[in-house]
Amino acid sequence: MSFDRNSAAEAAKQDLARRLGVSEGEVSVSGVTDRDFPDMSLGAPVADEASAMMIATGWEIGLKANGKSYEYRADKYQLRAKSFEGKNYLVKG
Repeated sequence: MSFDRNSAAEAAKQDLARRLGVSEGEVSVSGVTDRDFPDMSLGAPVADEASAMMIATGWEIGLKANGKSYEYRADKYQLRAKSFEGKNYLVKG
């Protein structure tokens, strides 16, 4: 699967709704920002993951649900949840 800005935001919304056990309608996108990340894990490595140290260009996706803010990161090839309940997750990739 290949992501673009919109499909990455939609996939992030779906994932967060699933993680929180709420409907997608209860999750809103607060912003999608173009961003260069410091490595191929988009600066959000999962436990014991090694990633190439080269700039990866993608999007930082801000979401809101239940009065809280959440951050996802994506590029053309992957989607990651950043610091969800204290951990990073590779959602798709």
